[in-house]
Amino acid sequence: MNDRVTTLETAAGQGPFGQTLPQADRQRVLRNTYWLLALSLIPTVLGAWFGVATGITGALTGGLGLMVFLGGAFGFMFAIEKTKNSAAGVPVLLGFTFFMGLMLSRLIAMVLGYKNGSELIMTAFGGTAGVFFVMASLATVIKRDLSGMSKFLFVGVLALLIGGVINVFVGSTTGMLVMSVAAIGIFSAYMLYDLKQIIDGGETNYITATLALYLDLFNVFQSLLALLGIFGGERD
Repeated sequence: MNDRVTTLETAAGQGPFGQTLPQADRQRVLRNTYWLLALSLIPTVLGAWFGVATGITGALTGGLGLMVFLGGAFGFMFAIEKTKNSAAGVPVLLGFTFFMGLMLSRLIAMVLGYKNGSELIMTAFGGTAGVFFVMASLATVIKRDLSGMSKFLFVGVLALLIGGVINVFVGSTTGMLVMSVAAIGIFSAYMLYDLKQIIDGGETNYITATLALYLDLFNVFQSLLALLGIFGGERD
């Protein structure tokens, strides 16, 4: 779904032109990625807060909401790809995370409408952090090359995207449940893959690495929150 389409084929443990990336450089990319990933959460929270406070995304339903989301998301990701090697890369990425927080605000506002909405949001956040911790731990102990996962995972993401577009017009709760469960599985696996790529030196740009991990975390959180809202929401 993003610029990882052009980088997923890179052999694990190698940088550009097949050269092995030194261990110190791998650690630097990983460290910078973690710092930028943590920083990216700030504009995400601000975007979500702004969207909930103003209700600006309330009218973005159905096909209109889908067009705004896809247009904005892919537009930002194209800009990130073009600026990832320049000083503008980080601000563009942070602008993207603000936009994603804004798009998430409709779901958050819906969940906050439940009596236990705040608890559900914190549970989804904790669950997402737990998934990240498990995947990060696995990425450090798994020795085998996981690059073969990329094609299968990308097909899964395309299937989710197509299913999501269809469900926007069908409005099936069952369809949402199925896609949410599938999204948690697919993006958790993608998280493991993306982390392993960084650790093995297959990803050499920390902005690209942050974008990939951010999308993994965003989709896991969003899917968990949707499931918790459906099954655990308490009406007043």
